[in-house]
Amino acid sequence: MSLAYVMNRDRAGTVKEFTFQLLKRQVTAERFLAVKDVSFEVHRGETVALIGRNGAGKTTLMKVVARVLPPTSGRVIVRGRVAPMIALGAGFNHELNAIENIVLFGTLLGRDPDEMQERADEIGRWAELTEFMDVPIRSFSSGMLARLGFAVAADVDPDVMVVDEVLSVGDESFQQKSFERMQSLMKGGTAVLLVSHALDTVSRVADRVIWLDHGKVMADGDPEDVVEQYRESVRRR
Repeated sequence: MSLAYVMNRDRAGTVKEFTFQLLKRQVTAERFLAVKDVSFEVHRGETVALIGRNGAGKTTLMKVVARVLPPTSGRVIVRGRVAPMIALGAGFNHELNAIENIVLFGTLLGRDPDEMQERADEIGRWAELTEFMDVPIRSFSSGMLARLGFAVAADVDPDVMVVDEVLSVGDESFQQKSFERMQSLMKGGTAVLLVSHALDTVSRVADRVIWLDHGKVMADGDPEDVVEQYRESVRRR
């Protein structure tokens, strides 16, 4: 599977200027391969971590698996319910309160709106936001938004969980609670695809590690071996 972005290098200031350049064939577009011929499987109950430098293609790959982005070539087969934990809170409406956003975000994740309404109080308690549930979330801090987003996304027993750097959500106590919730899902048979720069955590929780560099798979295998290969590459650079 591969995914390419099309990047426009022209700097038209207005739609009129862009249209004029397009008609004169002066628009230059470049094709950037963010993910290049990546192929792997994640089995039920398996935790696979993606590691690599910033810009390596990890988040792009996660978005393809979560069906946020379609691949340019190849295909991605995901069986069962997916719980994407990517850019937590990105689906929120900042003019609505926490309860309304729980229903909205849950619906975007494929949950039933009535079910989310019933679960709202419990989700708020889990996110430690009970006293702020009727407050428009425009007044929330980034940490509060991330906690609410994690609580909604984690309030399911998914078949596949896609996790992008969410283990740093909230304070140390909430991080531990989030980690324990993820571990519970893993033990319950959920397949987990995890992105993290916390290599010690990766070595501890992952069954397998995939190292990406410039969109390509550099190594795929035992966590300690692949993490050490990646660290050695960083040291050489």
